[in-house]
Amino acid sequence: MAFPKRPILALAFALFALAVGCRKQADLRPDRPRLTPKVILQDLTFHSTALGRDMPYRVVLPATIPVGHKLPVVYLLHGGGGGYRDWSNYSDVAQFAEHGLILVMPEGNSSYYVNAAERPNDRFEDYIVKDLIFDVESRLPVAGGRANRAIAGVSMGGFGAVVLGLKHPDLFVFVGGLSSAIDVPSRRFSIKRIGQYRQHAAIFGAWGSQTRYDDDPFVLVRSADLATAPYFFLSCGEQEGLLPANKKLASLLQSRGFKYEFHAGPGGHDWNQWNQRLAWLYDSLRLHGDIDVAKRQ
Repeated sequence: MAFPKRPILALAFALFALAVGCRKQADLRPDRPRLTPKVILQDLTFHSTALGRDMPYRVVLPATIPVGHKLPVVYLLHGGGGGYRDWSNYSDVAQFAEHGLILVMPEGNSSYYVNAAERPNDRFEDYIVKDLIFDVESRLPVAGGRANRAIAGVSMGGFGAVVLGLKHPDLFVFVGGLSSAIDVPSRRFSIKRIGQYRQHAAIFGAWGSQTRYDDDPFVLVRSADLATAPYFFLSCGEQEGLLPANKKLASLLQSRGFKYEFHAGPGGHDWNQWNQRLAWLYDSLRLHGDIDVAKRQ
């Protein structure tokens, strides 16, 4: 039995329009960065070869940097449904730029920061580790090299930070994951979440595929070289559905002998909880990230 094509096309167009509309609504959200008097903010745009399009990113850096002085950088990845303004608008992370850090907040769309299996133009892993880092280090007073580079994220961004840190240990000395959606590649099909499953399949590939294994943090941890692995800071709220998966990852890191720490505390999957963890994240970065901010003052 043949189905009429027009209703199907109309439905596809409606879904596309809805997605575009949601993206526009996100872009129109009030932009109210939470800054301090000793930092400045810049919004930059560059052309990503991996994505074949222009991409924005936000930078927060000390208001005064001596001529010729270069600083370590922390890449901050936003969560699903968010954007590159989230970290500055919903957290107090800007204060840490006062202490000699450059904070870079890229746009990640809903990519999970990996090269999509079924979307050739969505090579977000290459966009971060090749295009973005190159652009940042060619335009800003950033100190190059692994010892001066950290990456952290919330939710989807926490997943991205963990995966990029495991796949590119030569690039990042420190990885921070707050409420990381760490189990996404291993989530089985559920009719209740069929839309989410299809989205994830387009990004990670079909169930049991090599591409899905290649971006699974639990698989990556089991095969990682401990000698080159970055330090991992993980946290998750006690009221989150992601807590069991994050505990499982922490246990695996421990069993394999990784250098890491894991914190579970009150809170849900939101910026209130994540903002409360930032002081711990910053302290861990100073102690374990090999980014000695104090010596750069």
